Amino acid sequence: MHSPNRLLKKTSGTATPLSRAKPRDGCALLVRMLFSVRPKSSGTPPIAPSRFFPQPAKTKSRKSIISARLALLLAALLFATNLCLAQGSGSQPGNTEPPAVGGPAAALGDLLSAACSQSEKEFTRMLTARNAESFSRLAPAARLALMKRFVLLEETGKATTTISPSGRPTVRCQTPAVITEMQIGGADLRDNLAFLPLDLRDAADPDGASVHHITMGMVREDGAWKLLSLGLLLLDLPSLEVEWDQAEIEKNESAAIGSVKKIAEAIETYRKTFTRLPESIAPLGPPLHGAPNREAAGLVDGDLATGRKNGYAFRYVILGGNSTGAPAKYELAATPLNYQRTGVRSFFRDAQGGLHAADRKGAVGSETDPKVE
Repeated sequence: MHSPNRLLKKTSGTATPLSRAKPRDGCALLVRMLFSVRPKSSGTPPIAPSRFFPQPAKTKSRKSIISARLALLLAALLFATNLCLAQGSGSQPGNTEPPAVGGPAAALGDLLSAACSQSEKEFTRMLTARNAESFSRLAPAARLALMKRFVLLEETGKATTTISPSGRPTVRCQTPAVITEMQIGGADLRDNLAFLPLDLRDAADPDGASVHHITMGMVREDGAWKLLSLGLLLLDLPSLEVEWDQAEIEKNESAAIGSVKKIAEAIETYRKTFTRLPESIAPLGPPLHGAPNREAAGLVDGDLATGRKNGYAFRYVILGGNSTGAPAKYELAATPLNYQRTGVRSFFRDAQGGLHAADRKGAVGSETDPKVE
């Protein structure tokens, strides 16, 4: 294994040992090492963030949901956080204080609760202003993926916070598959920084074999405590947001193809049921109450019925102005909501049912585009 001094930092064509690099330079290098974010001038595409963040568990056991990988990841985050902030906080020992209402422990509890319930509004509130702005620009799927990976839970959970007899806040996250408990310890305060021990355990583990001891970091901004340890990613989020979205593009495009097919199937079912084509995509959605009807046939989910889902917008056009009877024809199109961020290719379903795809720079596709096999 190479020593740290063998790791080199490249600056304007020269190589400098990491031991002689400035702390800020060492931080930037470590960020790139952990997340494989290469400089734009390198010409080498970055590795998707999902390669380094473990995917949330879906059907795995409780012990695989709360795995040792979480401890290793967050330990690396903490190490890099200390490196990134050494020049600002100094190395003097801090003061350990018990959890306090409105302090860093309470803020960390709010963050864990937001990640558990997958609440974007509350999660954003716990980010620094700069990172909150970048987080808001991520595609919806990328924002959700980040929160899922933070707690390593696939499903939305119900979060409750209690105070133990020793005064330690405990966030309990309950999903249909697993219940996790995250107990927060007293903060080690260093000026505007706070480091807190976190015990993460499976609530169904009576022997505590699944407990992981992690140190989390918070930073005070404008009088409020914000996320720092996960902040190794978020501190560089403005430069990572494009890469993060691009990691979701392939998934979004695959979902768009599936959605076009789903809409087409729903339209044919609607035609058979009501002997006419729907006037728009909206009538294919679920009814607010009561049985399915012509205005709300319940053939697609509510998101797809709005014409927007997974970073794509869907367009439905009836050809010839005739919506009645079997001869009526229609076309479907799907275009990225944010070109090169939520998707690249535009998709088009012609009147004969053929599916086409091409990079149209965000514009609507056509039947002249290459067919999708």
